[in-house]
Amino acid sequence: MKKQIVIAALTFGAILFGSNHVQAQNTATTTAKITLNDVISIDTGSTAIGNTVDFNYATAADYNSDQTVTKANSLKVTSTKNFNVKVKAGGASFVNGTNLIPVSVLTIKAATASGTMGGTKNAVVLSSSDQTLVSNAPLGSALTLNLDYTIPASKSSSSDILGKPAGTYTQTVTYTATAL
Repeated sequence: MKKQIVIAALTFGAILFGSNHVQAQNTATTTAKITLNDVISIDTGSTAIGNTVDFNYATAADYNSDQTVTKANSLKVTSTKNFNVKVKAGGASFVNGTNLIPVSVLTIKAATASGTMGGTKNAVVLSSSDQTLVSNAPLGSALTLNLDYTIPASKSSSSDILGKPAGTYTQTVTYTATAL
């Protein structure tokens, strides 16, 4: 009986002095993973995808002046690394049947309000070879580049364009973004 009184006293004392740290506890842990892959993409929303750049020579003044067409959001690039953007024509000439205008009449460069894409921007006289339009652009998401397409008067008032039969001359322009 003495033992029972001692046990009861100890139990009562533990309750009284706050030694009731005996609590039910249950824990679980999990592992969270993030898997990254390198990505470089010319995103939808780029006006260079499926659109046209139109030049119209209807008057003498048109042939004797620079013509520039500005395209906002020409390119929208997402890249996980710094990157370059290159440009080239699909051939050596703008074509209208058998009639040809050299692609070198067209210059492409970043517009004054060039968008959110950084890096070193170059003016490119179009050719059928890859040329660097933007070099070492910093990584980012949905970076935009606004482009100016220009045919200078020195080209439109030369035999490159003068003397060619009336009509529409076309050529594809291809942009390539490459991670560094």
